[in-house]
Amino acid sequence: MNHVLIEAKSKAYKVFINTGLRSKIGEMMDSIMESHVSSVLVITDSSVAPLYLDDVVGSFHEKLPIYTTVIKSGEASKSFEVYEQVMTKALESGLDRKSVIVALGGGVVGDLAGFVASTYMRGIRFVQVPTTLLAHDSSVGGKVAINHPLGKNMVGSFHQPEAVFYDTEALYSLPEKEWRSGFAEVIKHGFIRNHTFLNWLQEEVTSFEELPVELVNQMLEKSLAVKANIVAEDELESGVRAYLNFGHTLAHAIESESGYGVVTHGEAVAIGMIFALKLSEQIFEVDLDVKRYEEWFKQLGYNTKISNQLQVSRLVTKMQNDKKAEAGTIRMVLLRKIEEAILIEVPPNTIEQLLVEQMEVEING
Repeated sequence: MNHVLIEAKSKAYKVFINTGLRSKIGEMMDSIMESHVSSVLVITDSSVAPLYLDDVVGSFHEKLPIYTTVIKSGEASKSFEVYEQVMTKALESGLDRKSVIVALGGGVVGDLAGFVASTYMRGIRFVQVPTTLLAHDSSVGGKVAINHPLGKNMVGSFHQPEAVFYDTEALYSLPEKEWRSGFAEVIKHGFIRNHTFLNWLQEEVTSFEELPVELVNQMLEKSLAVKANIVAEDELESGVRAYLNFGHTLAHAIESESGYGVVTHGEAVAIGMIFALKLSEQIFEVDLDVKRYEEWFKQLGYNTKISNQLQVSRLVTKMQNDKKAEAGTIRMVLLRKIEEAILIEVPPNTIEQLLVEQMEVEING
């Protein structure tokens, strides 16, 4: 079975990658848990539950108490209200410090369930069972959070899972929109750390139709290897881990201003990466071949322009409230060259000018 080892300073764990893993979660948890498991709470959403919940629940020993809770699918569930509902379910189910939470779903479920696990009784164990391509990134590294009306992922913590079980069979039930959303994070890893991987992606992935399982598994391993190396260097995002935010400063602003869920995270990241590449060329006076990457993005179905329904001034304000910001400055991850990232402060007027240039052109008549 393919796996990638994540060696964070607080904990080492494996990301298992294979088809059919959802029916083996209980058995595999028995082999990796260092101490007794008293009960399990599976947190999933309304889209995933009909597809995979029975398989996961059925994988556990019949004598182990299993509880489930199903949240509404979508970014709107990363809220204080839903967090409280899930916490109430955990308390009513009598979860204790030997209990384990299973996050079955995409990035929203993983973030919410992980944050519940990190705060319930000051922290209990959890495992990630991602069902989307986007979650290959968010399920690894221990960043868990919910959203605040004033910003995305503003209420959260670091809480590493015991393991990640990636059943790649689940990816083939996803619509193309979800493939695009997740693939943006795969591309990001190439931009910030591995030019060879980025070139390989451009050659191998020109469409999301009928991607071979072997190619998808290989792609995930290569992408996760980048994430694993960065997390091993900087678990708590005090240094190089900030590079994983390449494309995200503008992306989070677009998501927030559009209304969470209107634009998928990956679609916003794609726009943000093109913006960051153009800004990098301008600031460092280098040629990063942005047009070639922009054409590839378009070939894959990404929109690389910012909606003209959004206001530049409001986007800038949101970027000034980003987690990387300091005293209202805008700090962004840019590239001196492909695979050489740097976090720098960028003047708001420079941001504004380029935002206007990247806006969709409104055609009248």
